[in-house]
Amino acid sequence: MIPMLIADDNTAIVDILKTFATPAGFSVTAARDGEEALRLFHEQRFDVILLDVMMPKMDGFSVCRAIRAESNIPILMITARGEDYDRIMGLDIGADDYIVKPFSGAEVMARVRAVLRRLERTADPAQRSLSCGSLTLYPDEIRATVNGEAVSLTRKEFDLLCLFTENKGRAFSRDHLLDRLWGWDYEGDTRTVDTHIKRLRAKLAKIPHEDWDIKTVWGVGYALEVTP
Repeated sequence: MIPMLIADDNTAIVDILKTFATPAGFSVTAARDGEEALRLFHEQRFDVILLDVMMPKMDGFSVCRAIRAESNIPILMITARGEDYDRIMGLDIGADDYIVKPFSGAEVMARVRAVLRRLERTADPAQRSLSCGSLTLYPDEIRATVNGEAVSLTRKEFDLLCLFTENKGRAFSRDHLLDRLWGWDYEGDTRTVDTHIKRLRAKLAKIPHEDWDIKTVWGVGYALEVTP
């Protein structure tokens, strides 16, 4: 059984999710507020977290930030707030997917499986490292260094950097990146990609490097350009 944490103060929703999660091979632990969710995260091992945004004591965004500061565990946020701003914020702070209520339990489980599959492909243990000059990536550890100095990245930022490094010089359109890393059924738009690229560039810029860069390819999208 795959250990799953569901954090939601609505017991009816938790019960529905449990009904679908258990036959799908997940063992569910429930938290009724944000503080309890964070405590359980530190006390037990989970392979995936379903996190409601509007919870007592500590909201889902704050819980997600706290978890992302120390772990790359898959997080899917579930909320009644479906505005673009909330979706983008959830993804920018490190959530792997964002599901808006009302939803079907079967769809949630499908999204969980899709996220787990994508992360397994990205972090292939057989691929010990990727490199491009001063940049080195360790997919099995979700760790990046520039000139030997560690760079703290969210999972999506790391996934983007891995894809660029594996395909040096190849330009990817925003739509392709959205389909590849967020999934074909993601309901957001290409601004999500631009936001992630902006944040990724800002983090990488803190450590000087002149042998590569993430470039904007006008009319196409983005590419990792190697400097001769």
